[in-house]
Amino acid sequence: MALIKKFRIKKFKETEEILKLDKISMFYNKRQILNSLDLIINKQEILGMLGPNGVGKSTIFHIITGLKDPSYGRVFINGNDCTNIPIYERATKFKLGYVPQYGGFIQDLSLIENLNLVGEIHIKDKNLRVTKIEKIISQFEFDPLLKIKAKHLSGGQKKKLVISMALINDPNILLLDEPFAALDILTIKMLQEIIVNLQTENPKISIIICDHAARDILAVADSSIILSNGKVIAQGTPSQLMNNVTARSQYFGDSFKFN
Repeated sequence: MALIKKFRIKKFKETEEILKLDKISMFYNKRQILNSLDLIINKQEILGMLGPNGVGKSTIFHIITGLKDPSYGRVFINGNDCTNIPIYERATKFKLGYVPQYGGFIQDLSLIENLNLVGEIHIKDKNLRVTKIEKIISQFEFDPLLKIKAKHLSGGQKKKLVISMALINDPNILLLDEPFAALDILTIKMLQEIIVNLQTENPKISIIICDHAARDILAVADSSIILSNGKVIAQGTPSQLMNNVTARSQYFGDSFKFN
């Protein structure tokens, strides 16, 4: 897969919201992680979530998917209040795809067995299932890896596998939790290209990426937010964030440069 030298910042084709977090607060052992957080994600948007470790990025993903319930606040998807909807029903009804930072596959199954397992869960029609998995194998260039057990794949190959598994259900919202963590530069560039190209394959998909590596996020995101003390302290396109005094002083630092 060829590397692309420069990623794009595109104008949204739509400004209709697909996901809304309304005054979300979260406490762990009396420690407040999120503080009345408000966030809107638009259809067709690639949104980056930036902030240091422990700021609540993964917690936001857990609340969106239903893995955790917020202490206060509501979660809306396509205008529907899904705060109390269980994980599986939420994922299938609203077509959520989630790629965790760690795991997400069965170690002792081969790559193709992992894909087939998820396919059988989400696609009941055998012909449609086979067609979808064949498309993913081609899209991710998996042919040489099909019979290799997941535990023997490289870090980048494992990330590609988990992303591909999340795409089997044709999600409208795809959540990527620290996809670039502990990867070398070439593998990061490969994943960045995959993320950007996902919207070529599925123009309706909205993607949310959380990471603490600012450059990796800004290279692919249409816009990004910066989290601190449980709240959004800055939001905008990469160029807007570069000129944001709060973003500079509290997160990037004066010496940070992008492009």
